[in-house]
Amino acid sequence: MSQPPKFVVIGGVAAGPKVASKIIRLMPEADVTVVEKDEFLSYAGCGLPYYISGVVKEQKELMSTPVGVVRDPVFFQKVKNVHVMNRTEAMEIDRSAKRVRIRNLADGQESWLDYDKLMLATGASPVVPPIPNVKLDNIFSLHGVDDAEGIKALLAENKAKDVVIVGGGLIGVEVTEAMAQRGCRVTIVEMLPQSLGMMDWELARLAEQHMESHGVKVMTSTKVEAFEGDGKVSAVVTDKGTLPADMVVMAIGVRPNVGLAKDAGLDIGETGAIKVDDHMCTSDPDIYAGGDCVESVDLVTGKSCYVPLGSTANKHGRVAAVNICGGDDRFPGVLGSTVCKVFDYCVARTGLTETDAREAGYDVVSVLAPAPDKAHFMPDAKPLLLKLVVDAKTRKLLGAQATGPGVGDRRVDIVAMGITAGMTVDQLANVDICYAPPFSPAMDNIITAANVARNKLDGLMVGVSPMEVHQMQANGKDFVFLDVRSPGEYEQVRLAGSTHIPLGALRGRLDELPKGKEVIAFCKISLRGYEAALILKAAGFENVRVMDGGIVMWPYEKQQ
Repeated sequence: MSQPPKFVVIGGVAAGPKVASKIIRLMPEADVTVVEKDEFLSYAGCGLPYYISGVVKEQKELMSTPVGVVRDPVFFQKVKNVHVMNRTEAMEIDRSAKRVRIRNLADGQESWLDYDKLMLATGASPVVPPIPNVKLDNIFSLHGVDDAEGIKALLAENKAKDVVIVGGGLIGVEVTEAMAQRGCRVTIVEMLPQSLGMMDWELARLAEQHMESHGVKVMTSTKVEAFEGDGKVSAVVTDKGTLPADMVVMAIGVRPNVGLAKDAGLDIGETGAIKVDDHMCTSDPDIYAGGDCVESVDLVTGKSCYVPLGSTANKHGRVAAVNICGGDDRFPGVLGSTVCKVFDYCVARTGLTETDAREAGYDVVSVLAPAPDKAHFMPDAKPLLLKLVVDAKTRKLLGAQATGPGVGDRRVDIVAMGITAGMTVDQLANVDICYAPPFSPAMDNIITAANVARNKLDGLMVGVSPMEVHQMQANGKDFVFLDVRSPGEYEQVRLAGSTHIPLGALRGRLDELPKGKEVIAFCKISLRGYEAALILKAAGFENVRVMDGGIVMWPYEKQQ
C-alpha cells in the first residue's frame, strides 16, 4: 500500500489554514502538517482594532468558527485531520531533499519534515524604521494578538490618555477609531501629504475632516524624528513639534516575509515579495506560496503589485490547494479593492485612483458624484461621496472610490465586477441593479456617476475638480465662481469668492454675468450647477464649466 502524499504548510494564520483545509477536502487521505511559529492560529487580524475598541468582546471570537468553535490544534486535528505544530519555527528549506528544518520554540529541539509539496504562507512583518528609542515600552505595532492584548491592558488601566498613531494607512485609521472610542486623545502622524494613501487626495481629505470632527488630530507631511521616555514612551518628536504620548502605535505598513524563500533560492519579484504564477506556484514546481508573502498582478495595468489583504490570502490558499492536489485553478490578480470604517464613514476603493491612472499613461476622465445612498425621502438616507475613474480612449472603467456615511462598499463592488468584466462606462450606466427606496435611489449612485462620465466623454458637460478651482483662486485667476443654490443654503455655508444667483433666478439675471469671463457653476452636489451651465451655454456664454461634486466635495475650508 502506497504512502499518502505529504504536504507541509508553513504559516497558520490566513492562507495556510485555508490551503490545509482545502487539501483535506480534495484529498482526505493526505498527510498535511501546518507549521506556525506563534501560538494563535487562523485568527482574524483585521478584527484586532474592533477587539481593542470592545466591539469584539473576547479574544477567542477572532479565532473561532461562525458557530463559536476555537480553531486550535485540537480543532484542526479532530475536525480537519490536519496536524498543527504551533510555537514551531521553520528554519530552512532543503529543496534537493524536499524537507524543512523546524525548531520547537518551547524546548529548542530541531527536526526535519519531509514533503511532496510545500506551501509557503509566511505572511508579512510590520515596518519598524530605525527611529531613536523605537523600542521603548508602550510602543506597539498591532500586528498580532499579543500587541492587541498589550494595548487593551494599557487602556483598561487608564494609562493611555495621549495616543500617537504613526502612519495613516488602513491599520492606522482603523485603530484610531478604536482609541478615540476608548476616550483617548489621538494624533495621527503621516509622513506623506495625506492619510489613506490608497485614495485620491480629495477623498482622503474628506475622511480626514471627518476624523477631525471626532477630535482626532491629523498631521500630514510630518516626519517622526525620535521617541522620548524613561523606559516607556512619553513623547513623540516630529519635525513639526513634540507630542505627548502615553502610547504609540506604529502603523507604517508591512513587508513580506521572504527570508525562507530567498535562502532557498526561490525567485523574488520586483515588489520584494515571492514571485508566483497564476497557479500560486513558485519557481520550484513543488513549492507554492500565497498570502501576504507573495506579489500579485494588477488586473488593470497587468503589472506586479503587492497588496496584502486577508481576503486575497484566502483566495490564494484555495487556488494553491486545488493545484497542489493536481487540479487546474488560477488566480488572475487583484484590483486592490479595500474598505475600512472611519467612525461612521465608509471608505472604499477599487482599481486605479486618478493619480495612479495618469501615472500609468491613461487619458483619464474622472467624476465626483455625491448623492444620498437611497431615495432622498427615506428618513435614514445618508450622503455618499463617489469618485469614478474612466479611460477616455476606450471608455472602460479604471477605478472607483467612495467615502461618507452612506453605503459605499456595494457601489465600489459593482465597479470591481465591471472592471473585471472589462465593462465600459456606457454598459455600467444601464446595468440592471436592484431598486427600492429603502436601498437606493431610482437612478443608483453608481449609475448616476456613470452617466456624468458619459456626459463628459460626449462633450455635454465640461467639469473641473475642486482642487483645480482652488488652485485657480490661489493663482489669482479671474473667473466667475457661480453658486446657484437657494438663498437659505447660501446663508448657511458658502465658498470664498463665489457669486450667488439661485438657479430659479438665473435666466432673469444673465446680464449680471460678464460673457467674456469663464464661469464655473456649482451647487450642493452640482446637479443644479450642470443645469446652470446648460442655461448659460444656451444664452451664448462660451466658456462654462461645472465644479465636480459641488460644495459637498469641497475639501477645503468653507465660510459659515
